[in-house]
Amino acid sequence: MKKRVLSGIRATGRLHLGNYFGAVKGMLELQEKTEYETLYMVVDLHTITTPYDKGMLKQSVRDVIIDYLACGLDPAKSTIFIQSMVPEHTELAFYFSSVVSIARMQHLPTFKDKVKQYPHHTTMALLNYPILMAADILIYKAGIVPVGVDQEPHIEVAREVARKMNSEYGTDFPEPQRFVTRGEYVPSLTGMGKMSKSVEGSYINLTDSDEEIEKKVRSIPTATAAGGEMNEGVKSLFALFKLTAPESEVARFEKEFHAGTLQFMNLKKAVSTAIYKELQPFQEKRRELAKNGKYIDKVITDGAEKAQKIAQMTIKEVKEKMGLA
Repeated sequence: MKKRVLSGIRATGRLHLGNYFGAVKGMLELQEKTEYETLYMVVDLHTITTPYDKGMLKQSVRDVIIDYLACGLDPAKSTIFIQSMVPEHTELAFYFSSVVSIARMQHLPTFKDKVKQYPHHTTMALLNYPILMAADILIYKAGIVPVGVDQEPHIEVAREVARKMNSEYGTDFPEPQRFVTRGEYVPSLTGMGKMSKSVEGSYINLTDSDEEIEKKVRSIPTATAAGGEMNEGVKSLFALFKLTAPESEVARFEKEFHAGTLQFMNLKKAVSTAIYKELQPFQEKRRELAKNGKYIDKVITDGAEKAQKIAQMTIKEVKEKMGLA
């Protein structure tokens, strides 16, 4: 049997470089390998665990689907779907919540970070985020999850849930592992932390124009002079450059930095150009896809039907094992 792969991205806006290098690149790599069955979703239920614009949610979900397709995800090779269209996810999450303690969820570093970020929006949905993520993965019995390094604590929760369910109820859930990509950690443009849609000014959207990219890259804080230790902004510039430019070009600029001769504006211009070249094919394909609404609708409908067939089988098995059916 093929090994199952599951991944998803929140519908909090257009995909950015962090999503692309941290998750989508891995999703594409696994999609092309015949030994894997790949399922990729837009996690709209996870989106509502933090403040969001309900008037924009539906369009944001659709935008991520279009971004997926423009990046190269292929509905003929992968099941592409929307999380909330498969209600079995939330049903399984409730069953899983019976084997996970409140204290375990409260001690997760990701939960603590979100509480600091949204002190007036600490909801049960936020606390249960990792349990729902475990259900997302395990309802398809996926053993491989291409996500960024920041999601490792949640993958560990999924492994714990799998072990507990298998031990207490005799289920056969796999213990999922994170699939690591070359760009698993894409730094913020602010020079602090990772690129994130929830931090304004930290990211470059895949749909940004060359002018927008250049403006954002120019804003990255750099040292007053080259040479010595790189500050966080300069480290961010080189990290982005390594993901999008030839090694020889990166090496040339690094040599100039250490020699103290680097002009930061030249580096920023080179980084901007490299990022735009990387994104041009995506942007061209996206413009064409956005015109074909019927095709997008079919991808969404077909994907939900395929995913639900698998999810229903897992729910049936779990209910029987737990004595509910």
